[in-house]
Amino acid sequence: MSDAGPSQGANYSPSVGRRQSVAAALATEAASVGVQHPNARLIESFYNAFARRDGRAMAACYGAEATFADPVFGLRGAEIGAMWTMLCERGADLRVEARDIAADAHAGRAHWEAWYTFSASGRPVHNEIDATFTFSDGVIASHRDVFDLWRWSRMALGKKGTLLGWTPLVRKAIRKQARKSLDAWIARSPEHAT
Repeated sequence: MSDAGPSQGANYSPSVGRRQSVAAALATEAASVGVQHPNARLIESFYNAFARRDGRAMAACYGAEATFADPVFGLRGAEIGAMWTMLCERGADLRVEARDIAADAHAGRAHWEAWYTFSASGRPVHNEIDATFTFSDGVIASHRDVFDLWRWSRMALGKKGTLLGWTPLVRKAIRKQARKSLDAWIARSPEHAT
């Protein structure tokens, strides 16, 4: 008969099991008294800056070599801060709320929602996004936002988005137009390109 016990399995180590139990208990206790990991506070600061439409403060949360990806953009370095600054400055009626923020030394996540008027069509958008992060040296090293681009296109583009937003052709056109807008904005605001 194995000493591992019925629920621990053959590779159970009592000292590892105790360390994991202690770590879980400490994490639960920290959460119950409101203590957050510094990277969770970084994510919270990022979304608080977004809610204030402070793109420069958002940009400061990223490392110089950071990467960002979502269904529209794939960005690196200073382009990330430029994108957020552009969106904040253009979003006159932008409202952002974040929740379910969690992080440890290596990775983090959040769920966030944005409400705004899409300027190209004048249509209201309510986008729901799940974000994941990795960290290095106290800043964001990578950030990935996941959302339903077809759902977004139905809200932002209306009938065209409803009928064609799922097609690769329209998705490519959305990405191309977004990139063109960012490049034009950077050209007019070169301080965001470095």
